Amino acid sequence: MTEFFSAFSSMLSSTPGILLITIILLAFVFDYINGFHDAANSIATIVATKVLTPFQAVLWAAAFNFAAYFISVYWIGEFKIGNTIAKSVNEHFITLEVILAGIIAAISWNLLTWKFGIPSSSSHTLIGGFIGAALAHAGGFSAGGEDVIVYKKVIPIVLFIVLAPLIGMIIASILTIITLHICKKAKPAKAEWWFKKLQLVSSALFSLGHGMNDAQKVMGIIGAAVIFYHMNVDFDPAYVQAEDKFQYFVAHWGWVPITSFIVIALGTMGGGWKIIKTMGSKITKVTPLEGVVAETSGAMTLYISEHFGIPVSTTHTITGSIIGVGLTKRVSAVRWGITISLLWAWVLTIPVSAILAALIYYVVTLFI
Repeated sequence: MTEFFSAFSSMLSSTPGILLITIILLAFVFDYINGFHDAANSIATIVATKVLTPFQAVLWAAAFNFAAYFISVYWIGEFKIGNTIAKSVNEHFITLEVILAGIIAAISWNLLTWKFGIPSSSSHTLIGGFIGAALAHAGGFSAGGEDVIVYKKVIPIVLFIVLAPLIGMIIASILTIITLHICKKAKPAKAEWWFKKLQLVSSALFSLGHGMNDAQKVMGIIGAAVIFYHMNVDFDPAYVQAEDKFQYFVAHWGWVPITSFIVIALGTMGGGWKIIKTMGSKITKVTPLEGVVAETSGAMTLYISEHFGIPVSTTHTITGSIIGVGLTKRVSAVRWGITISLLWAWVLTIPVSAILAALIYYVVTLFI
């Protein structure tokens, strides 16, 4: 602990050190906002079906957001998504100013979409901000014969803007049909009672996926900043020699992962009632059975993306699942006007965040 405070004291004595501490603090602010911004994803349906009150629901989701840390550490054994985020930009074009501009842009867009109740993607906001600031720093998509963007990391992320909701929609449609077939002889009142209980399980599964997916994104940004600092400011040869710099960072900054999961859980407890209303009722009317199917389908999609280390939007995933549930009734059961508005928000998130981050980068460099 003494070594920890000594390191932070030395950081405070230099401008790069102060920048690094500022980035870490802002990253946790983003993490908190992400929690209440995306709280609706895992609890909108259990609130809409009155299984839990809004307050009970956010406590339930927050508990499983935090529990995801232990699954990541003791079961999966690594933080693949955090690693992907940290390596989405070529390390030669990463600076503390780039990361600072990216995180400010991500926070700004998240707060704006939250204010208007738009379920946009915190993941893509963060990635768009990071990339946009790096492009501004490099002056284009390449410099010195090197690409600024690490396309093998970013292309799967962009593809999953479409694939994540599509996978969720397909799984939800199939599960709905199977579930209806199994329960066709059940008494409606008894079936509804059981599905209300099962919603607690499906919501918990989705909250675990949300925690594993989204808390790691903040770790990726902090990791990128710490790696830059130890390679270019307070030079540490161990970072240069490390085969995987991000994993080395996690091993030596072990408080960052658990803090990321704690903060996102606290953010979830803050709620996000405007988005809960959109997700829980405006896309399609959701019954307890459909809530179970939507959350389970969303959770399965998140676990698939976690396995491959692809950061996806929990918002896109659960929205696709809710649409899949609605389509099994009839196409008109889905309120397409609302859905099209959401699609526009999804498409615009990365480019708008990138442009905003580039502008912020130019402002930041005027003062630093």
